[in-house]
Amino acid sequence: MPLALHHIVIDAQDLPALARFWAEVLGWRILSEREREVVIGPDPTAPVGICFMPVTDRKVTKNRLHLDLTSAAEDREDEIERILALGARRVDVGQSADESWTVLADPEGNEFCVVRPKATLVG
Repeated sequence: MPLALHHIVIDAQDLPALARFWAEVLGWRILSEREREVVIGPDPTAPVGICFMPVTDRKVTKNRLHLDLTSAAEDREDEIERILALGARRVDVGQSADESWTVLADPEGNEFCVVRPKATLVG
């Protein structure tokens, strides 16, 4: 059997707070909460989740890995505003005004994008 993606791991200073933010953004829930690990996902049997692990230092440079989120075209701007209301902020990483994505950062500064609506991984 080939390897399968299990968790995307995000380093965090405040694990519970960042896990709650992402659970709310994605409509997921906290599945496991321990002192050194918080896991979120749509449900315990989902194939992939996000795991938050502790770090003591603050994020200071652009992410080498980030999440891309998508929604229906008619919901995109409303979803961006909802995420901003949850504590995200807009970020300039050198994008132009003509991009098909909006760059945001979570409460700890991790960049992520809300991209144009997508139906497939390559479309």
